[in-house]
Amino acid sequence: MYTFDYLVFIGRFQPFHLAHLETIQIALQQSRQVIIALGSAQAERNIKNPFLAAERQDMILSNFTPEQQTRILFAPIIDVYDDKKWVEQVKSGVYALASSTSKIGLIGHFKDESSYYLKLFPEWHMLELDSLKQSMSATPLREAFYEGHIDKSAFPQGTIAFLKAFQKTDTYRELQHKFSHHDSSNL
Repeated sequence: MYTFDYLVFIGRFQPFHLAHLETIQIALQQSRQVIIALGSAQAERNIKNPFLAAERQDMILSNFTPEQQTRILFAPIIDVYDDKKWVEQVKSGVYALASSTSKIGLIGHFKDESSYYLKLFPEWHMLELDSLKQSMSATPLREAFYEGHIDKSAFPQGTIAFLKAFQKTDTYRELQHKFSHHDSSNL
């Protein structure tokens, strides 16, 4: 029935938008379970990574049915600026959830030079998504969010609800203040 036992989707999801949703929906059609390698899972927030790992897990799951939620697993990945160590961490997180004998694939889209990491897992079959209906970057969506805007055409309903609630927090106001005094290279 499914092509894969597990499909791995790597990302930061800061925040989770419609292209992410579409990717996971495709992964759920192709695989028994989806493992989200949740990047930037360290405990501190910054304007590039405003949401904690647990918040992003909740944000992501809020966009799926209860049955789909049971098929989505998370492997938190801490930022490591060494490709070899980072790859080892991703594999370790994945193999903690799936056996090495499982049929594992990697799902993603080569959108720009930042997608080079998709080539770092040659032992996993690559399910490349050439044409997503929604092709977008989270950076301008985050910038608009700090300016007080939530682009409802870019986010699924669960994310919109999460972002609206987050805007009411002191944490949001602190991040918004940092954003207004930031160097744009930090986003």
